[in-house]
Amino acid sequence: MQGGRFRENPRAGRSQGMAETRNTFCGNPLDRAAERRLQPEWLAARAENPSSEVLLFWQAKPLLVDDGSRLARVSGDMARELAGGAEEFLFLGMDGEAAVFAVEVETPDDPSAGPLATFGRFEGLREAAALLKPAEAAIAAEAKAVFEWRRRHAFCSACGHCSETAEAGWKRTCPNCRTDHFPRTDPVTIMLPVRGDRCLVGRQSSWPPGRYSALAGFVEPGESLEEACAREVWEEAGLRVLATTYHSSQPWPFPTNLMIGLIAEVDEGEARPDQTELEAVRWLTRAEARDLLAGRLEPELHAPPPLAIAHQLLKTWSLLPASGEGTNPRGGEAGVGVSALLRRT
Repeated sequence: MQGGRFRENPRAGRSQGMAETRNTFCGNPLDRAAERRLQPEWLAARAENPSSEVLLFWQAKPLLVDDGSRLARVSGDMARELAGGAEEFLFLGMDGEAAVFAVEVETPDDPSAGPLATFGRFEGLREAAALLKPAEAAIAAEAKAVFEWRRRHAFCSACGHCSETAEAGWKRTCPNCRTDHFPRTDPVTIMLPVRGDRCLVGRQSSWPPGRYSALAGFVEPGESLEEACAREVWEEAGLRVLATTYHSSQPWPFPTNLMIGLIAEVDEGEARPDQTELEAVRWLTRAEARDLLAGRLEPELHAPPPLAIAHQLLKTWSLLPASGEGTNPRGGEAGVGVSALLRRT
């Protein structure tokens, strides 16, 4: 890290999804260097090294510099003092030759009003993501997700005994029954149902007034992504899915989810909200979807925020050519399925 800017991770691969979208919380530039998690002597030395970076969290909020433009960094000594020891350091990875750690401060009072008064402020990650550069938002998401897992798995699920931190924060071990526990990620399918030149959006009663978004649901045990997509669309809106196309994915550290974005082509039929997950659904043309994203469809209607993958699903679909425009790559008349259109994008 030089001047608050992280280098690009040489081990990171490129997405082969249907869109060039870089979703919020994606693009983590750190080399996670997982092999170093098994080297306690190396970790201890790096925690003492002045070139190492330590990021702080409090109540799941990252510490930002005062203007919110980047994550604040503190020395290893200060982090150890706040955390009560280096064993609470979470090793996030390497930024070039510099090790990057995170520490969650577990005090009832906001440390930025005390010992961290000159370092910045703690901000919720949703709000912080709108201020941070994408790389820093991705790093904060990595740390928050592990801290959320650690907070929820303080006790062994096998015997109930208090578990202990191991492998630089990436494992918890039960000293009683010797069971090992690792961070979990819960997969969620999030899909935009489409039929011809219309897409379906829905709203939950818990959302801000007027917000409509894509449909979503957790993948259940024994399900493929396609099966989860089809089940959720049927349960929530009463529509049969004919085909699914992968768009992109997004880490979603609220608390520890992975959003898998799909475009779902659906059969004819009336869309009916189930009144459990969704209280209302609405069909949109491409032009209406673009207007919704721009905030000009209707004054009381609102799109999902740009940090959400649902926003990107709507945006990608709304910018595709309408049926009847262009040439059908499969031959015959123009007017192609969304899968073919996305492959051409």
